[in-house]
Amino acid sequence: MHNDTIDDSLHRLQAIVTRETGAVLGAAALDEIKGLLTATAGNDAAAGGGTDAQPREVTLLLADLRGFTEMSALQPATEVIAALNRCLVRLSEVVLRHQGTIEQFLGDSIRVVFGAPIAREDDVERALVCAVEMQLAMRDLNLVHLRERLPQVYLGIGVNTGTVMAGRFGSDLFSQYTVIGEEVNLASRIEAFSLRGQVLISESTYQRSWNRVSATAPMQVYVKGRLQPVSLRELVAIPSRKLKVPRQEFRRSHRAGTRVPCLCQLVQGDDVQPRIIHAMILDMSYHGLMLELPERIEPGHVLQLEFDLTLVEYRAVGVFARVVKIKAEKDRWVAGLEFTDISDECRPKVQMFVQLLVASR
Repeated sequence: MHNDTIDDSLHRLQAIVTRETGAVLGAAALDEIKGLLTATAGNDAAAGGGTDAQPREVTLLLADLRGFTEMSALQPATEVIAALNRCLVRLSEVVLRHQGTIEQFLGDSIRVVFGAPIAREDDVERALVCAVEMQLAMRDLNLVHLRERLPQVYLGIGVNTGTVMAGRFGSDLFSQYTVIGEEVNLASRIEAFSLRGQVLISESTYQRSWNRVSATAPMQVYVKGRLQPVSLRELVAIPSRKLKVPRQEFRRSHRAGTRVPCLCQLVQGDDVQPRIIHAMILDMSYHGLMLELPERIEPGHVLQLEFDLTLVEYRAVGVFARVVKIKAEKDRWVAGLEFTDISDECRPKVQMFVQLLVASR
């Protein structure tokens, strides 16, 4: 990358930031960005368009914007694109401020690398501070959306630290500096488990930062491609920086979409009625599910359920759930239920089933 190309890239970045925010990047920020571009150019030249990759320990941050699919169905395309660009510009500013490298944009997701092409001693800490400040930026952006009567947009973030292959991959026709490896895939899986406004971190990231962050106790989740569960923690705060994650959602678990036949029996008092109601499970969480029913069941009533969890080779029987809400959809009824009685054997099977559904998305 020649100096004139770098200068042109800086000029274009400055123009984008000014257009979207009304602010300008200062001289220090521009020098920092120029250093990153120059370093990347050095890696490019060394690679010569080939695959001269090297193992590097990095911290990967994957951030996914949630809500643009719904917005696209309700708003004109020009408004959706403008809102998406505004979000990406603001998040990019946060990343550059903490000296992260935006490795790629994946639609409405951003993958950021700390530790390549330039490694620093505090890569992990900068990645976590960046993650919290990205969530703070999204909180502020949603205030703008409220004023403009646009739907809220949320950010789910996954962070993982590990060894990857970093370098320029491709050919003389096209190549780019990137990172590949199992740790990259794991970062993506972690992000998939994050709820709106949440920052989830791997155990390896936590072990490198435990004395500087506040995080929840570890939770075990099953991810695609791994036989054993992976330990994750939710980042809560970074006390030394007086930063706290502004959670936007307080669901207790994911809801994963599925279509599983379910046999239901109405419970009246202490008696389970013999009549079988054939229903369909539309989604499931650790604590309940959504049912498609052929008839209306009043909220407050309890159903006994029986269904197959094929992904974990288990048939759930004797599960009791209370109808919390119900609404009509065409010629069917869709009801939300919460589990009221589920065996100690069945509960972890339900959790594993939900996790595998999430991991397969």
